[in-house]
Amino acid sequence: MGQQDLKIDELVAKIERGELRLPEMQRQYVWQATRVRDLLDSLYRGYPSGTILTWETDEPVATRDFAVAQEENARQTYQLLLDGQQRLTSLSAILRGKPVYVRGRTRPIDILFNLDHPEDLTVITEVDKHERSGSETDDTTEADEDELQKRFDSMAFVVHTEKLARRPNWVSITAVFNESSDTRFLRDAGITSMEDHRYDKYTARLKKLRDIKNYSYRVNILDRSISYEEVTEIFVRVNSLGAKLRSSDLALAQITATWRNSLETFQKFEESCKHQGFNLGLAIHLKNLIAFATGQSRFKTVSRLSKEHLESAWNDAKKGMDFALNFLRSNAGIDNPALLSSPFIVITVANFGHHKNYELTRNDEKRLRFWVLAANTKARYSRGSTETFLDQDLNAIRRTGDVQSLLNALRTQVGRLEILPSDLENRNSRSAYFKTMFLAFRADQAMDWRDQLVISLKHSGSQHVLQFHHIFPKTILENEKNLPTDKINDICNFAFISGRTNRKLGKKETHIYLPDIVEHCGEAALVKQCIPTNRDLWNTDRYEEFLSARRELVAERLNAFLDHDSVREADAAE
Repeated sequence: MGQQDLKIDELVAKIERGELRLPEMQRQYVWQATRVRDLLDSLYRGYPSGTILTWETDEPVATRDFAVAQEENARQTYQLLLDGQQRLTSLSAILRGKPVYVRGRTRPIDILFNLDHPEDLTVITEVDKHERSGSETDDTTEADEDELQKRFDSMAFVVHTEKLARRPNWVSITAVFNESSDTRFLRDAGITSMEDHRYDKYTARLKKLRDIKNYSYRVNILDRSISYEEVTEIFVRVNSLGAKLRSSDLALAQITATWRNSLETFQKFEESCKHQGFNLGLAIHLKNLIAFATGQSRFKTVSRLSKEHLESAWNDAKKGMDFALNFLRSNAGIDNPALLSSPFIVITVANFGHHKNYELTRNDEKRLRFWVLAANTKARYSRGSTETFLDQDLNAIRRTGDVQSLLNALRTQVGRLEILPSDLENRNSRSAYFKTMFLAFRADQAMDWRDQLVISLKHSGSQHVLQFHHIFPKTILENEKNLPTDKINDICNFAFISGRTNRKLGKKETHIYLPDIVEHCGEAALVKQCIPTNRDLWNTDRYEEFLSARRELVAERLNAFLDHDSVREADAAE
């Protein structure tokens, strides 16, 4: 194995020229902007930042695109990057000022540098909620603004926010890397003379920042004589250390080693499902493949599967997935993965359809629909050892081939399948019950209170996009009743309405605006969302009673939506 030391700007240039490529075994770019911030912070301090692993080969190897743009390599010679993709992609985007392309969309990575950071820098130990997903927000209603600003002022690097960018001591990292002169940054900071006491400090820090480009990574280069299969084993071992990759990423590496160029095949089908409204992610399609190939969901045996076995299982897995998505959409009313408590439900339905040779009786359909909705509501695969439960269900399908065994396993796990009002207590918008609330209300043609559009996740236009609205305004419950957040965000304090309607209602008190809704839309507008029509309960002082009354109505509606009676009828018929 060869070695060489390369500076960051040299590695970035190799990516840009197409001299570094990604083998198809690599996963996609996944870093959030806060991880990039932390990397820059470490490099600025001179901390160690790992090594890079590449492979030189004359063997024709399928590749995948970097998340940053690359030129065509005229020489058609390149090294394959096995370890270091996330770091080098991030640094390439920052140094070149280019966006990254992730999951079908481009997004910039913009990090700000604090020219006036303290000499004793704060060590970043957590991701601040105002920096998640690469963008901060000016909404500081849940954090003291002064405390938040003090935290930022103690840091050298922060993910871009418009508020900080307007401050003179915060500068764009990319702008600094792309300008050799300090003049603009010093001028914007209010420094007009070398006599200014900040001049030497700021220029020294700008130089130290630019010197990040000169940080040298040790690049380990695997020899040409090593086979693709051996390289895959090295990739899996290297990336297993510290659990840097998910099991599905490591499984993909092993699958592509056995079945070359299969990544493109998987991605095409993944894109096809995405066009149907089900953006499930490659990991779920791989798990479904393994379920069809081995009868269980874990990736442990993937390296022992032959190419022929994988190809045959993939063909079956695609048919099963098509059936599952059609069933979820048409029979269960689930037309978006956001409405699933776990995508593992799709895998179970796919395997059930395949086992039945896609020929279901009417009673099979009733029971399967009930199982889907009950398993989704009771979060079958979102508690405990999820793969264990999935394997139980896959085994039950192979062993008995009926839905009753799936229902029995669900009852063993969660007890009764009927929903009681007490089940809804202390639930928030992340609860599986909340997803079923939406499904049930939509099935009853619940409408927005202004435009009369049936509630949907698919509405276009910002004024029609669905939001969930606090029936009793959050600020009033906080300020006047001093209620805790979990009580305010109880799912029985939420209604589904459009963004425009939500903004129009604003902070109006419940006993004031609900009568207007009734006058404009009729009581049915409230009934369809299980909102009690007893006006005495609309006063803030009766909030707890309102929640209790609505839980009764919601539980009754959810049980009717799941349709327990149809399953009982199916059982009686047999």
